[in-house]
Amino acid sequence: MARILIVDDSPTEIFAFKRMLEDAGHEATTAANGEEGVEKAKREKPDLILMDVVMPGMNGFQATRRLSRDPETSKIPIIMVTTKDQETDRIWAMRQGASDYVTKPASEAELMGKIRGLLAE
Repeated sequence: MARILIVDDSPTEIFAFKRMLEDAGHEATTAANGEEGVEKAKREKPDLILMDVVMPGMNGFQATRRLSRDPETSKIPIIMVTTKDQETDRIWAMRQGASDYVTKPASEAELMGKIRGLLAE
């Protein structure tokens, strides 16, 4: 199916997302922070990115902005998956170039539905 990059600093979240994606037939790769996520996205050109916001160093908003403004990676859809649940966070994420926004804990049905929708575009 699709190649999906998970960018999150939580090993627990990475494990859960990776299992969910692989169970659905997707290939999942991971990055532990924003810098690594940007590098992997440029190198591997995934079909979609799941991006956490709160990470050490470059946060998810900064990484999303960098990827969405780079011609090499600007077409890759990014779903922000974060504990930040304020409307201002959602608006800011979309302004940085995110395609969608999911609040943790994300239900498998909601997240997989959003992934399917973006991959179908």
